[in-house]
Amino acid sequence: QKIFDAKMPPDVEKEALNELNRLQRMPEGGPEYSSLRTYFDWLVELPWSVLTEEEIDLPKAREILDTDHYGLEKVKKRIIEFLAVRKLKPEGKSPILCLVGPPGVGKTSLGQSIARAMNRKFVRQSLGGVHDEADIRGHRRTYIGSLPGNIIQGIRKAGSRNPVFMLDEIDKLSASFHGDPSAALLEVLDPSQNNTFQDHYLAVPFDLSQVLFIATANVLDTIPGPLRDRMEILEVPGYIEDDKLAIAKGFLIPRQTVENGLKPEQIHFTDEAIREIIRSYTREAGVRQLERELGAVCRSVATRVAEGLTEPITIDAESIVKYLGQKKFFNEIALRTSLPGVATGLAWTPVGGDILFVEATKMPGEGRLILTGQLGEVMKESAQAALSLVKSRAEALGIDPEVFKKNDLHIHLPAGAIPKDGPSAGTTLFVALVSLLTGRRVSKDVAMTGEISLRGLVLPVGGIREKMLAAKRAGITHALLPDLNRRDIEEIPPEARAGMHFHFLNTLDDA
Repeated sequence: QKIFDAKMPPDVEKEALNELNRLQRMPEGGPEYSSLRTYFDWLVELPWSVLTEEEIDLPKAREILDTDHYGLEKVKKRIIEFLAVRKLKPEGKSPILCLVGPPGVGKTSLGQSIARAMNRKFVRQSLGGVHDEADIRGHRRTYIGSLPGNIIQGIRKAGSRNPVFMLDEIDKLSASFHGDPSAALLEVLDPSQNNTFQDHYLAVPFDLSQVLFIATANVLDTIPGPLRDRMEILEVPGYIEDDKLAIAKGFLIPRQTVENGLKPEQIHFTDEAIREIIRSYTREAGVRQLERELGAVCRSVATRVAEGLTEPITIDAESIVKYLGQKKFFNEIALRTSLPGVATGLAWTPVGGDILFVEATKMPGEGRLILTGQLGEVMKESAQAALSLVKSRAEALGIDPEVFKKNDLHIHLPAGAIPKDGPSAGTTLFVALVSLLTGRRVSKDVAMTGEISLRGLVLPVGGIREKMLAAKRAGITHALLPDLNRRDIEEIPPEARAGMHFHFLNTLDDA
């Protein structure tokens, strides 16, 4: 009856009937019987023909996305386009979307919103730390305790052949002597192959072509090339201060108020208080730490309410210290760039952009270059190239060439415990050296990025959007960028561009 109800494909039904015949001939209770019984249960309980009926209503989908997520216009536009195509051609192949961005920007919850907008089941599988191919493809039944892989387990859990299946942290997969799970995912994530996906445990093909796979990752670099090639990359950017303020008021504060047993009328945050928490108690691209800090304030208020306080409490900027203690982060830019030899650079990190300072000083010596601050090989080479360029342009810059013979130059990048590498600090290193040797300070509201060549050209770099968001968060108003990165400015949200002045460099003379 179960085989009949499951409406399996003919070849799978034949396999299931064969297994049923074997099962009936076996004495009950033995290990072989229980192993075959488990296999039979897996076969008949998979949703071979169960399809959740899609209800795609585009205005409703837009409303769901806007209700659940603030900003992210580019990502929402792509999701709406995808839903529109599904509505017009339901039998079409689903693209594999991969949401890439820093932690805490809402990648996983976007998947849940897509499932709601399509009226599909949602199932999530974390791939962080998976290092065994069998976790994807399943174990063969000859092993004791064998089970299907995570893909088939997720499909059974969803109870539908067309769920939204989220593969979380796809960049955290790792290979081992058990095989390479990323290679096993190649078939799963190929729309032209996955209609006959074969799990080692089931040993019969299962059609995954109706499943909508959505992957998430923090960085693209660690995803193998063939796997990345099968996915459409959607970048989810970090948030600027105004975004965080809106998210805190619309999402985080209401949630933390309810979770800590308070009523909305018992606590009120002023905008200045929220901005103070964002600036002085968090430094992140997402909003996870911001929610923790808001939760800490709500818990303090909940304690006072539980002790009998009846009046509503207003949290303003001055009272934040009372709830959260002394400030954790300070705006160091004005302090750092008050002397010649210091320049502000822009860096890309896996958790969003950040600013970094390049400090240079000179002391009597023999013309050596000293580099400190845990610099990688590429950055050391950039520093050497920057020094060579300063020497070659000494006359034009008004620098006495004798300085290089009689002094040692020391370049240091603070936060010495953090490894730093990459070519994009070249411009900053050059400007810091020129500032030191000419005695002219770099303006405190200027930050820069760009790779350099020995001909003095400024070459393009990546991560412009993340770097500009970091500059905006740090109060930078002027950014020096390679001219070939001019096209990347369009990717920066308009509110992040407001008040920013971009200066495009072809050569270091422009800097």
